[in-house]
Amino acid sequence: MAEAILAGGCFWCTEAVFQDVIGVSAVESGYIGGSVPGPTYKQVCSGTTGHAEAIRVTFDPAAIDLATLLDIFFAIHDPTQLNRQGNDVGTQYRSALFPLDDTQRAEAEAAIARAAAHWPAPIVTTIEGPATWYPAEDYHQEYWDGEGQRNPYCLAVIPPKLAKLRKSFAARAKS
Repeated sequence: MAEAILAGGCFWCTEAVFQDVIGVSAVESGYIGGSVPGPTYKQVCSGTTGHAEAIRVTFDPAAIDLATLLDIFFAIHDPTQLNRQGNDVGTQYRSALFPLDDTQRAEAEAAIARAAAHWPAPIVTTIEGPATWYPAEDYHQEYWDGEGQRNPYCLAVIPPKLAKLRKSFAARAKS
C-alpha cells in the first residue's frame, strides 16, 4: 500500500470522491502544512495556523497509480483558485500537494503540467513539504457517508464532484 496527501479545498468534499475510487482502501481527513502542533478544526478554520484541510489517501499501486490519483484530484477541484474553492476562502482551502518522497514530488510536478492543458487559467496548486500530518477530529471522518448527506453545503458541492469522477474516470469509480 502507498499513501498520498492532497489538499483541494474542503476535506469533506475531496474525501467523498476518493472513497469512491477503485484501488483506494482508506481516506483520512486532516490538517497539514501549518505551524501549530496538533491543531483543531476551529483553529484551522480561523486561517491563522497555516494548515490546509487535506486528505491522506491510502491506495494499492497495483490497482491505481499515483499519476491517475493526481489526475482525478485535478479534475474534481479548481486548481486555478488561489486560497479558495468556491465559497470556502482562506489558505486552509488552498490547492496543494504534499509529496512523501522525491518520486511523489516528480509525479506532482508532472501532474501539474498535464492539468495545465485542461484549465483556461494558470494552475496555482503548490507542492509543499515535508510537513507533519494531523488527523482531523473523528466527526470529520467519512463525513459524506453520515452527516454530509444532510448538510446543504455538502449536497451542493459533493454530487457534482462525484459526477465528474463517474464521467471522466468511469472505469475508476466504485459506484
